[in-house]
Amino acid sequence: MGEVPLRSPTRSLLECATTDQYCIVQTYQYEVIVVPVFLIGISVLLLAIILCLRYRKRKSSEDPTQDQQVQKSSKSVSSGITPEELSLEGVLRARDASLQVLETPRDRIREPLQLVGEGRFGPVYRTVLRESDGGRERDIIIKQLRDSAGPKDVHDFLQRAKFQAWLAKHTNLVEMLGCCSEQEPFYMLLESVEPGTLLHFLWECRRDVMSMDGILYDLTERQVYIIALQILSALEFLHQRSLLHGDVAARNVLIQSNATAKLTGLGGACEMRKGGAFPSRRPAPLKWMAPERLLHLPLSAKSDVWSFGVFLYEMITLGAPPYPEVPPASILQHLQRGNIMKIPSSCRATLYNIMKSCWTWKMSDRLPLSDLRKRLELRKRTADDRTVLQVPELVVPELYEGVAGTEAWKMETDYTVL
Repeated sequence: MGEVPLRSPTRSLLECATTDQYCIVQTYQYEVIVVPVFLIGISVLLLAIILCLRYRKRKSSEDPTQDQQVQKSSKSVSSGITPEELSLEGVLRARDASLQVLETPRDRIREPLQLVGEGRFGPVYRTVLRESDGGRERDIIIKQLRDSAGPKDVHDFLQRAKFQAWLAKHTNLVEMLGCCSEQEPFYMLLESVEPGTLLHFLWECRRDVMSMDGILYDLTERQVYIIALQILSALEFLHQRSLLHGDVAARNVLIQSNATAKLTGLGGACEMRKGGAFPSRRPAPLKWMAPERLLHLPLSAKSDVWSFGVFLYEMITLGAPPYPEVPPASILQHLQRGNIMKIPSSCRATLYNIMKSCWTWKMSDRLPLSDLRKRLELRKRTADDRTVLQVPELVVPELYEGVAGTEAWKMETDYTVL
């Protein structure tokens, strides 16, 4: 007997008689049950969403201060000061006691003030400060906070003054003599250092001028070592306080008529004192930066050693721009290929070897400051103190800025700790 193939049961409206209502209902039982359930589920979900939105809106209206508190907190964090200090009165109440000790009566400052330039916070003046007993007077530089400054600017200005006061006195750092911090206009009173920036002094040494205004414009190899050791002393002073400089360069050094050098440009050190780490992304000319800073990696005291080597190059060349054949934007690629600056024609091998020891790619291979001092002291003893360094080409400041990559930095005496 042959097998009859099984056929799956199928239902179709055509199989039902037109008068068989039960058959018709069975045929559409899937549509009758599932579709309504699906529609009900969507309705419940929409209702839940509407109720949730209305609840959140109502809660927000009951607590209108929440957003304001978040905004105040965000503003406070970004500025580094508390909301209570966002008024001028709050800033002055919170100023450090060390500034009160340095507070200087304004009647000791001779007026009118002589404008000499513009700094980051405002105008820079030259004037005379009278001693408290009305006796001796001394030339000073005043850094004033601009009149349009807001409470945040006042806070930052006073923080810089506080940092300078904390740093204490060192022969090779610009001394802060006092301040006026109780009311506007706000002043920092700094010692006057003449003739001014070491970079401009080096450029003047290129000219055929022996002296001007009683200042001798010449430089010997031995004097290069003497100035280098002074700046090294300032770096040691900073490093002992767990601070880095970050931009050791001739434009950040002031020189006195007696050849005393003073390191300036301490803005990065001030930020490091406040934040605990040197701001590796702080803007600065690229050609003085160590490789790790160009790569935005953590810095160390050896990063200052690299810049110090560039500083030695500046002095022995009487202010020549570093890497003159390399565009500033290409300096990292130049260094990654293992290149360093060639020995200048005015430089002996002994000094150039010290420079090279500052320019090793790995920080650990660079000389520590203590060994650097020993080498400089040793070579100073045999350095030439008779032959004056000579470079016949005069410097055109505008061309220098383009080659050195210092267009964004003011090439004038700023007398600033920033």
